[in-house]
This record gives sequence, C-alpha cells and structure tokens, in this order.
Amino acid sequence: MAKWGEGDPRWIVEERADATNVNNWHWTERDATSWSSDKLKSLLLGLRVENADGSCEVTEVSKAEGEASINNRKGKLIFFYEWNLKATWIGESKAGVKYTGTIEVPNLSDENDMEDLDISVSLNKDEPETPLTNLMKKNGAEKIREALGSYVGFLKTEFTQGMILPTANGVTQSTSQSKATVDNTRISSSGSTAAPVNTGVKIPTCKFSMREKFLTSPADLYRVFLNQEMTSAFTHAPAVVDGEKGGKFRLLDGNVFGEFTELIPDEKIVMKWRYNNWPCEHYATIAMSLWDRSSETELKVECRGVPENEEERTREGWKRYYFEAIKQTFGFGARLY
Repeated sequence: MAKWGEGDPRWIVEERADATNVNNWHWTERDATSWSSDKLKSLLLGLRVENADGSCEVTEVSKAEGEASINNRKGKLIFFYEWNLKATWIGESKAGVKYTGTIEVPNLSDENDMEDLDISVSLNKDEPETPLTNLMKKNGAEKIREALGSYVGFLKTEFTQGMILPTANGVTQSTSQSKATVDNTRISSSGSTAAPVNTGVKIPTCKFSMREKFLTSPADLYRVFLNQEMTSAFTHAPAVVDGEKGGKFRLLDGNVFGEFTELIPDEKIVMKWRYNNWPCEHYATIAMSLWDRSSETELKVECRGVPENEEERTREGWKRYYFEAIKQTFGFGARLY
C-alpha cells in the first residue's frame, strides 16, 4: 500500500467530506425501476388527440412491466431500460358515442430508437368500427412516441442528479451520453470550445418578436424555463439554471448562456442571452411574456440587440430548440401559427 500522500489520487479521500467514490472511479448503480414506472404512467395518462371525427384519450396504463437502471463508471453514465407497456384509450365521436381500445408497446428499450418502437393500437372486439381507431393509430401513436421519448430524456437528466460527483478539484464531470448533437443549424455551428469573436467595434443589431401557443398553464410553462431538470430534459443535454433574478444559465453544451434580469412569476421572464460565438460580451435582451388563453398559454418572445447577421439563425434556433422541443418533451403541443 502506498504511503500517505504518495498513493494513486483516485484513492485519496481526504478532500471529500463524504469520502465516497473519489473522481467517480468506482462503479455505482442506481435502480430506476420504480421511478420509471411512475414517470411512464404520468406521461401517458391523459394524452389526447382529436380531429373532425371526435377525440381520443389515454385513460389507464394497465401494465408497465420491466426495469431500468443507471451505472456510473469513471464518470461515464450507462443507461439500461426495458419496458413492456399496455394502456387503455377511450374515444368519443362528435355524436357522443364512446369507444374503448388498447395500446401496446412491447419493446421500449435502450437498444431501440424511438422510430423503431412497435406501437400497436386496436379497438376492443365488442366495439363497432369507428374512424377514431385510425386517429389513434396515426396521431395517437405519434403522441405516445413523443411521450416515451420524454421519459428517456427525463431518465438521463432528472433521475441522474447526483450520480456524477465532484472530483478532487471540485469539478463535476459530464457524460457524453447526455450531450445533444450540435449541427450546423444549431445554436452554435462552431461548437462550445470556439473562442468568442472580439471585433472591437459596434455591430449592427436588429429586433424582432415571435409568438407561440402551448397546451399548458402559464405556471407550468414558466417553470420549464427556470427549472434546471426540466431545461435539461427539453434540451436533451446537461444544463445549469439558477432560476432567480440575477441567476445564470448555461445550456446546450455551453453554446447558449446568459442571466435572468427580471422575473414576474407565471407572467414574464427577461434575460441577457447570447450564443457562444457572438462578439465578446455582446448579449441580446430576450423578454418573454406569458398570457393565459383558457386552455392554452400564449407566449410572446421579444428579441432586442440580436446581431443583424444572426437574425435568421436566432429565430430558427428558438423555434426548433425551444418551442418545438418543449412541446415534444412535455406534451404541450399546439397548432403553430
């Protein structure tokens, strides 16, 4: 055994108060089965689709058989999950006639992509034929696929809190499995390691606004932007969010960051916001206003101080990586306009 002060630093524990798993070297495992069962049920129950023929809703999750776990080895998270799901849906025609059917998903697994899921939708044998079956097979199955994708996102963000411990120097290691892929249209085309551009001159800027509707309450939508776990879920990557006035945020592998400058609960969020590769120290001002529209929340986003040559990319980034991602992750989908 090495002398004190001369040993392998992976075994030195005096710098950690809990003296456990220094530098994340040891293999640790966390059982996510019970949590996953509850999360899957909460995401599926109440899913609803409708068209001119009527509406359909998932009313019961009768079977959620399987298991899930997360392993940490050398700061690397390995996810395992395998589920067999069965649920009940009820459809109601415009004339008020009700129908009952079943949904089966036998292969929700870490080995299968969401596109490869087998989602079987059927009408109970004693029910007469109805166009609502096709509604559920098409639109309903897509909603279910989105909900199950949200489960995987939550598993990799919400449930993993605390699994990657600070190393001896106090830095928390990140995991490559949870990182989102950054493409040329994403928030930063050059990656988070690119050096900021310092032009040393005043740059021309622009202002614009966007509106979007979400099928949720202002309180729930407000929380999505200020809760670290929820932000990690819809960005599909680790996030740092201090949801208070003056609090900092850093999203999408560091490609977006800023500070909250004004917060009115459930009504307004104002922040300094920038892409990583904008000119050094240049921030746009983003003001988000939330209005309660009965069963929907209308969100208005006003952007000021955006570099002129970044307007289109900023618009598309917000639509794709905020609006669409939030709807898909949390089931807040509404008609775009």
